[in-house]
Amino acid sequence: MTANRPDKSKLPSRHVTEGPARAPHRSYYYAMDLTEQDIAQPFVGVATCWNEAAPCNIALNWQAQSVKRGVKEAAGTPREFTTITVTDGIAMGHEGMRSSLASREAIADTVELTMRGHGYDALVGLAGCDKSLPGMMMAMIRLNVPSVFMYGGSILPGKAPAGADLPGDFGERDLTVQDMFEAVGRYQSGEMTEEQLAILERVACPSAGACGGQFTANTMACVSEAIGLALLNSSGMPAPYKDRAQYGEASGRAVMHLINENIRARDVVTRKSLENAARVVACTGGSTNAGLHLPAMAHEAGIDFDLWDVCDIFKDTPYFVDMKPGGQAVAKDLFDAGGIPVVMKELRKAGLIHEDCITSSGKTIGEELDMIKGEPDGKVIHFIDNPITKTGGVVGLRGNVAPDGAIVKVAGMSDAEQVFSGPARVFENEEEAFAAVKAREYKEGEVLVIRNEGPAGGPGMREMLATTAALSGQGMGKKVALITDGRFSGATRGFCVGHVGPEAAHGGPIALLQNGDVITINALTGELSVDISDADMDARRAAWAGPRPTNYASGAIWKFAQLVGGARKGAVTHPGAKAETHVYMDL
Repeated sequence: MTANRPDKSKLPSRHVTEGPARAPHRSYYYAMDLTEQDIAQPFVGVATCWNEAAPCNIALNWQAQSVKRGVKEAAGTPREFTTITVTDGIAMGHEGMRSSLASREAIADTVELTMRGHGYDALVGLAGCDKSLPGMMMAMIRLNVPSVFMYGGSILPGKAPAGADLPGDFGERDLTVQDMFEAVGRYQSGEMTEEQLAILERVACPSAGACGGQFTANTMACVSEAIGLALLNSSGMPAPYKDRAQYGEASGRAVMHLINENIRARDVVTRKSLENAARVVACTGGSTNAGLHLPAMAHEAGIDFDLWDVCDIFKDTPYFVDMKPGGQAVAKDLFDAGGIPVVMKELRKAGLIHEDCITSSGKTIGEELDMIKGEPDGKVIHFIDNPITKTGGVVGLRGNVAPDGAIVKVAGMSDAEQVFSGPARVFENEEEAFAAVKAREYKEGEVLVIRNEGPAGGPGMREMLATTAALSGQGMGKKVALITDGRFSGATRGFCVGHVGPEAAHGGPIALLQNGDVITINALTGELSVDISDADMDARRAAWAGPRPTNYASGAIWKFAQLVGGARKGAVTHPGAKAETHVYMDL
């Protein structure tokens, strides 16, 4: 091995660059202006989810160039490629949302296929929107190559123009896309005019970057640091800041160090690092979608870590970071307050961090935290011995409605608001529910049930932000509860229970609920139950007509529905690492 250059005979790219038989392959590289030295170096895939679908993806292209500079500086040869993204903010509230969760699998699959097909030795993955983050990290773990993840950064907060005539405090507070969905509810209830709505839509999202609260994208960005795949503090800086280039260059250099040291993704992603990630989700009041994505990432590593494991960690983790939608701060505020390094340092004070986990820097998380000088500001990041609440901002539920579990975000809710009991009002899909909410065809005190929206039965496990935001906009967010076998956006607030499993299409109890059944949700005790005897439930099951047919009888969404498993284990579509017969890096 020469200085700073690994032995190519032990790397996958040898299959496309070494020996006389690979002269045709090398001719392609010369056609792209690579030099003999470039071809002799390790090939690093630099994958982005760049597209023009939404602001969360638009900055990834230039950030990838900084990664490539870092790879080149460290004697590597970067090979840039792109994959898809489905952006939930655009897909929300219509049939497009069925593509969202399926896109996570497609991202992981296409990155895997690109890496395998071209024999790349390592991966730096850049992503910016909800499903693209776990999808990219799942590919890293699946391939088990030296890997560094980089988030594209959050959007800047929006501000209404001075003197704008707006209801409530829309004119004073920092705005996110969540406010736009809730403003639609205000408009539908007659509390906001179309002209006022038009003012807000022009200012709520003022820059490139992902949604600004602790919604799914920022939650999974925090996970990327906590789990060790991203360089510590690389996720916090907002997308428009040109200084993000320094993180790209550092990520490019870091992946070359990982190649030299043969540190692979599954050396980083372990049971302990998954627990660290779940802690960070809980203490920041992160998205319930983490309860879906962490098990899916664990599956790629062959680690048993399902929704119940995630929720057990949520249950005994203090909630001490005051982020939207339950709190007040946006992602930029968290970055300014010291970001995830300060948050993890507080968790360490309480003995809630495994310090021996290796990270993409090559150092352990304990060694990384030893270098952090920042302390909580007491406003965005509270001290862990004086938390906002003593338990996590996300809670797991079980009971005769959800034998496989369910999940609810309670960040910002009082103890009294975490207990709800009322008659069911059942809807067969999201469209029915949204139409009823829009027309106010529901009553205070009811539990709205939206079924047939699970991973297989939807198909696609849609998010229900349009419906929940309309309820909040009507001032009913705390006066009704909602349960579904689908998902909720990280921007959802109110007493909204998702991931109810087994889903309706698999014959879960949610398929058997009827209008008027009394449902109890108790986030303090972890209960989700219905006042029906076992005998009555058995009778309903015997009379059940079976899964509802869908309009998806071919194509990618049909394929996803045939393969996908339950939400408890991450809604995954293949057997995972436990069924592997080979390791890509060692072929």
